[in-house]
Amino acid sequence: MRRHKAPYVFGGIGFLVICISLCGSAGAQNATGQVGVAGFGKSEAKALPPGGAAPRTADGHPDLSGVWFPGKLGREDLTAEGSPEHLQFDAKATPEEKPPYQPWAAEKIKKLSTVDAEILRPSVNCMPRGVPGMFVTNPYPIKIVLTKNEFIQLDELNNNFRVIPADGRAHTKDPDPAFNGEGVAHWDGDTLVIDTIAIDERTWNNFTGWFHSDQEHVVERITRPSMNYLTYQVTIEDPKVLTKPWTSAPRTWSLGHEALQEYYCTNNREEEALKALRDLTESPKK
Repeated sequence: MRRHKAPYVFGGIGFLVICISLCGSAGAQNATGQVGVAGFGKSEAKALPPGGAAPRTADGHPDLSGVWFPGKLGREDLTAEGSPEHLQFDAKATPEEKPPYQPWAAEKIKKLSTVDAEILRPSVNCMPRGVPGMFVTNPYPIKIVLTKNEFIQLDELNNNFRVIPADGRAHTKDPDPAFNGEGVAHWDGDTLVIDTIAIDERTWNNFTGWFHSDQEHVVERITRPSMNYLTYQVTIEDPKVLTKPWTSAPRTWSLGHEALQEYYCTNNREEEALKALRDLTESPKK
């Protein structure tokens, strides 16, 4: 298989991590003393150089087109999983504020057990990650096609896609909810700003229960500071769930040179395994 086995690996890893945490197991090491979980061995991956100036479109904007991988490697490398180069952002270098939940929302999320949070996670249920999940909770490559009037995003993850008008138009009066919401885009200097509303409430904004209301408003800012890098940052407003708007740390994606692979979530058995684990760990003791 080319590139990676990630479509089949990550779900199993998540389940194993839960089992390990519940059983109190320590990290494994191989015979050479190198950590074997979760990096799958020692990585020699290096971040891509900037690569020169970003290309520009005929109208002068940075051309965001290309296949982009999360992190700085420009490819998938399972040996580098967890390293700063493999991540969208380094929490130590660029700390990210925790979501400012309203008290009732914080309490609702706090009551979720680790296993329940996994069972309810949209991706475990083969649902789209939505917006901003197509970027912030997506460990797979994406392809962007930028035309004069449209921003087109193709995700390898579940072959999701969105097509956003980039001509500065306003939102429609009362859009129907959709997993990717209704997005409209405009340029602010060298930054493409995508404004999205009407996002289906079944999506989450992270992996740990950050649900949202029908009033969520997402503003994404995307630019290409150099040939090999894309920078993404998102602000989320939700007056029913949050006490104030939340802005992410800048997230880095890097230019790859291979086509997206086909990946669909079908007949996922992870939910059944998680429910069985919950029954096993939470059943009354005799």
